[in-house]
Amino acid sequence: VQLQASGGGLVEPGGSLRLSCVVSGFILDYYAIGWFRQASGKEREGILCISKGNDITYYKDSVKGRFTISRDNAKNTVYLHMNSLRREDTAVYYCATDLGYGNCPQDFDEYQSWGQGTQVTVSS
Repeated sequence: VQLQASGGGLVEPGGSLRLSCVVSGFILDYYAIGWFRQASGKEREGILCISKGNDITYYKDSVKGRFTISRDNAKNTVYLHMNSLRREDTAVYYCATDLGYGNCPQDFDEYQSWGQGTQVTVSS
């Protein structure tokens, strides 16, 4: 089981980025994928998740209306679409799966497989 996040970079406040999470070793169609982030000196926090049925669960209220998530099972890829980026969105972003029944977990401890992170820096 592998997950690989990419697409990070430097963006100005108000800008947009799309992160990708490419998975392998399991059939993406059957599982939920979540996105998390960790800012320097802070704990990792959940952002949002997409279920196998494309239901979206927001773990963090401050990204509602700015971030969304989508999946392309044929490409084994889940995307995090980030708009109206703020300086406080600067962090290392990770994707993860619980390899469960396809619903988004409420308990982050259920996430068992993680990708390496991709750095997002929002700065002018």
